[in-house]
Amino acid sequence: MNAIAKLRPGYRPGYAHVREFYTSPDIYESDIRDYWNRSWIWVGHQSQLKKPGDFITFDYGPESVIIARDRDSGIGAFQNVCRHRGSRLCLEASGNTRVFSCPYHAWTYELTGQLRRAREMGEGFDPADYGLLSLHLRNFEGLLFVCAGDEPPEIDEGLRRLRPLVAPFDLGKTRIAHTATYPVPANWKLAIENYMECYHCGPAHLEFARSHSIKDPAHMNAGLVDKLEARSRAAGVPTGEVTRNDPGAATLFLRRYPLFEGYDTGSRTGAPLAPLLGGLSGFDGGATDMQIGILNNFLIYADHMIGYRFVPTALQETRIEVVWFVREDAEAGRDYDHGDLTWLWHATSLDDERIIRHNQQGVNSHHFVPGPLSEMEWGIAAFYDDYLSVSADQIR
Repeated sequence: MNAIAKLRPGYRPGYAHVREFYTSPDIYESDIRDYWNRSWIWVGHQSQLKKPGDFITFDYGPESVIIARDRDSGIGAFQNVCRHRGSRLCLEASGNTRVFSCPYHAWTYELTGQLRRAREMGEGFDPADYGLLSLHLRNFEGLLFVCAGDEPPEIDEGLRRLRPLVAPFDLGKTRIAHTATYPVPANWKLAIENYMECYHCGPAHLEFARSHSIKDPAHMNAGLVDKLEARSRAAGVPTGEVTRNDPGAATLFLRRYPLFEGYDTGSRTGAPLAPLLGGLSGFDGGATDMQIGILNNFLIYADHMIGYRFVPTALQETRIEVVWFVREDAEAGRDYDHGDLTWLWHATSLDDERIIRHNQQGVNSHHFVPGPLSEMEWGIAAFYDDYLSVSADQIR
């Protein structure tokens, strides 16, 4: 019987999950095989692939994928597995190459994934049968997403709905200013759950809570939203909302919410950090939460964007990756200060590492009994629904 199927009868909607959800090796194996491999995963940005031959790799669990720009300027995504005897093909995180050559037996592949050369394979061997295994790929406003599943969750209609609400930021014309990694000794699902709720933001994120009204629903309803909408219209920032949790489709969420008075952006002092994104005409004092698939989370201010990933590396080892984006022509030292730009979300991510680590330590106890979710933890319930629906598809 599937390991997840064994847990389903004990799951109580509206409550946290049971201990085994975060501690079972069988569940973790299913997480990668049945959830991550069949979900849309944010793997990079088109600015990392400027020239033909540019490539990046992205790893999760035991899996690795290659994303490359070919000689016709197309972008493709492939499993980082040689079709001969399975060696990792590309060993670098990024670079530029004419071809991909296996370090084991020198099978060589074109940038399009086609097998170019395999020595001494004998009569009847057809190279056309042994190209790299390709993945589904979408480029949304410069953000690159891949899915390894045969039938990926439907995403195109959702991206169509998101596009007009994201277009004014012109994310395709941004670049990565900084990337930081925060290893945490915890199951990846605890890291995702932590991001999916702001119930903890007030007590656990003191710096964040000074500027972001989302920490407390009472602040969100105290006239700040109406004031934000007027400022957003004046600055050219859309304030529409998208929520989609349809079965068989990628979960999508987008909403702009107000920062507290005196904060133009997510900074230590409230002052702007970098040049305005895209075609914006001013600061509205807001932040846009955007989720494209449960696994991929972004926060867009008027002058920069943060991308968050929570990548499993082992049963209780997760790589929290935080990526800061600025306008493509912005220069460090001239247009922004690197330390000021990264201060808030570096401090917040250190908090996250600490609270997620302690969460895992408590969940490991045989005395852990799942408690009820608060009204502010509705995002966790949405994650559970998505996770269990995907897993149920595999069980059937």
